[in-house]
Amino acid sequence: MSKIKKFFLDFKLLIKSVPATIISIFAISVFAMNLLANKSIDTGVDWLALDCGILVSWISFLCMDILTKHYGPKAATQISIFAIILNLCACLIFFIASKISGTWGQYYDLGEIPIINTALDGTFAGSWYVVFGSTVAFIMSAIINNFSNWSIGKAFKNKDGFGAYICRTYVSTAIGQFADNMIFSLIVSHFFFGWTLLQCVTCAATGMIVELLCEAIFSPIGFAICKRWQKEEIGKDYLTHVKED
Repeated sequence: MSKIKKFFLDFKLLIKSVPATIISIFAISVFAMNLLANKSIDTGVDWLALDCGILVSWISFLCMDILTKHYGPKAATQISIFAIILNLCACLIFFIASKISGTWGQYYDLGEIPIINTALDGTFAGSWYVVFGSTVAFIMSAIINNFSNWSIGKAFKNKDGFGAYICRTYVSTAIGQFADNMIFSLIVSHFFFGWTLLQCVTCAATGMIVELLCEAIFSPIGFAICKRWQKEEIGKDYLTHVKED
């Protein structure tokens, strides 16, 4: 019981120590990523399958890299799980909303109540296997990304340098993104949407490349945030508490 109490006390201190902006962006990106995953991208190539989740999933990994660099992999993983819990709460609200009788606004443009309402209710409510698959995939990829990021960073003498930050974020993001896409594809797309294993692999690899390129563009911003947090001693109370433990 004491360990559980200590865990929640530590987590409470962590939440207070992390800037609300980064938590908000993180949580929103996780929710948007899972919602957009409902729409596939027509690539025109049979063996290449993608979904629109790749448009924002890189933001989640950018947030995790920033959190890992400043607070450590354990804290970053706890925030990741917190974000996915918020996503599940949002999914529950959307599911309840889908069961409430009413008309979606799009009806007034097209006038097809049964078709539009059924389609939108299904999209926003989500399917249990999509929610399950995305949750498992994100938690597993978060653990892989955060701890590989931290391990790579420890190999550098100048752990706070730009070169170390770039290396640790690029490598961990590549591994984490591939794991996220592959796990989701195997759990959901392969068994429920009929994707072949080749499509799962190509989706995971292509998504990894696209998302890695996005993070490569914005990684200097992540590095600047880490330097500013370090300079302003953001999260000092939590970091001091962790060192004392």
